[in-house]
Amino acid sequence: MMKIGVIPDSFQVPFKEAVILARDMGVKGLQPFVTRGEMAPENLTAQDRSDILAYVRKNGLEFSALCADFGMNFKSADNSDEIKRTMSMMDLAIDLDTHIITTHIGKVPEDENCEEYFNMVKSIEKLGKYGDEIGVCFATETGPEMSQSLKGVLDKADTKSAKVNLDPANLFMCAGENPVNSVRVLNEYIVHTHAKDGMMLPDGTHKEYRLGDGGVPFFEYISTLKHFGYDGFLTIEREAGETRMADIAHAVKFLTGILEKIY
Repeated sequence: MMKIGVIPDSFQVPFKEAVILARDMGVKGLQPFVTRGEMAPENLTAQDRSDILAYVRKNGLEFSALCADFGMNFKSADNSDEIKRTMSMMDLAIDLDTHIITTHIGKVPEDENCEEYFNMVKSIEKLGKYGDEIGVCFATETGPEMSQSLKGVLDKADTKSAKVNLDPANLFMCAGENPVNSVRVLNEYIVHTHAKDGMMLPDGTHKEYRLGDGGVPFFEYISTLKHFGYDGFLTIEREAGETRMADIAHAVKFLTGILEKIY
């Protein structure tokens, strides 16, 4: 059965405080950003990592995934330092007892024969092969391109660990694609999802909304995930708004209601 998670950074408080807030809302998983500050691998000793995991477990939670998005240039042929940094976050995932990191790879080039497309495939392969070795999935977050374009890149990467973190709002707001269709296209790759809502505006820009107030057809979307056998996390992400705490609490209730209906 799918479980509800949250990105603790959405609470806009220190990590340990966010753990308590998540616990008290009935959330079961956490996906923290590990690209900066107190959760970055370069700032954590082995003891720190052990203590963090113990604290999360003591409060009845687990890490659903780690967010490793720091703007790495996947289209560059010279990104070895960025690859190395991402690998350090994959190592951190092992220490925190999760097997998924997520990030954006940038918009997939339309020309499959161009150098940038080739570099993107190779960058994914490098991280995926490292994931094959240590048991960590490198999950690309859906974003500005249609799901079929993303699938094309992943199909070409010679690795088993290149996967997808499906964000339905990004697809709907930025690519104009119904996320239900995206589940059908990408189902074999999906290992983690975000629960976020939004709309594409008439001028081509987009706006994030509270869960259920945007354009994502959540009941059909989650039902389709279930149909294809997904039983991982629906991780709440709230990046905008002045009432984020209340919006996250609403999202937990909203998702709980859907899960109770489809199971």
